[in-house]
Amino acid sequence: MLLTLAWGSLFFPGLFALCTWTLRRSRPEWTNSDCLMISTRLVSSVQAVLATGSGIVIMRSCSDVVNGRHWLAREYVWFLIPYMIYDSYAMYLSEWYRTRDQDHGHSTTFRNFLSQNRLMIAHHAVILFVLVPVAQLKQQHTLLYKVNGILTLATFFSCRILLFPFMYWSYGQQQGLSLLQVPFNIPFFCNVANAFLIAPQIYWFCLLCRKAARLFDTPQAKKDG
Repeated sequence: MLLTLAWGSLFFPGLFALCTWTLRRSRPEWTNSDCLMISTRLVSSVQAVLATGSGIVIMRSCSDVVNGRHWLAREYVWFLIPYMIYDSYAMYLSEWYRTRDQDHGHSTTFRNFLSQNRLMIAHHAVILFVLVPVAQLKQQHTLLYKVNGILTLATFFSCRILLFPFMYWSYGQQQGLSLLQVPFNIPFFCNVANAFLIAPQIYWFCLLCRKAARLFDTPQAKKDG
């Protein structure tokens, strides 16, 4: 755990510094802001590849999608903590170099940075202060964990399942059709493609519901069952 945390604390800032130094040497015509921006995106791409690779390894190693456990899932969370902290600082550093010619102080630059990157900062903060404690401190029976589970279900259902009827409804509003008429007034392959897309979403949502149901099973209910 601590070794993974230390490794991540060295890896991401070190890779960022290496990318920035290489770009400054190979592209002297680029500004500092350009070099920092590209370096930030390169490091983010590396992190995305590592996260995707870890996910593939975990999925291929766990046959039980509900109860399966893998050491990499636990360790990668600790590897992710320094990345989130580094990435927040790197984004701010890029913003400061980009606007420093405008004679803005750090306080003004910081306020502008927060204003322009609200969603990204919120994303990083939620991962650091909500998802990491939930994943590492075994708080499955706390109120925070249950609230997080409910929000996950609601978000998944709204963004991954309701999206499809919403698209049909929007098209119907534009063409003067009811929701039930839309499937019969669009190309057949569109319905087939949407069916292929929504099928795994419904499957994953069912798995999430099963997981959530287990969280709210009381000891007495389990005993009676």
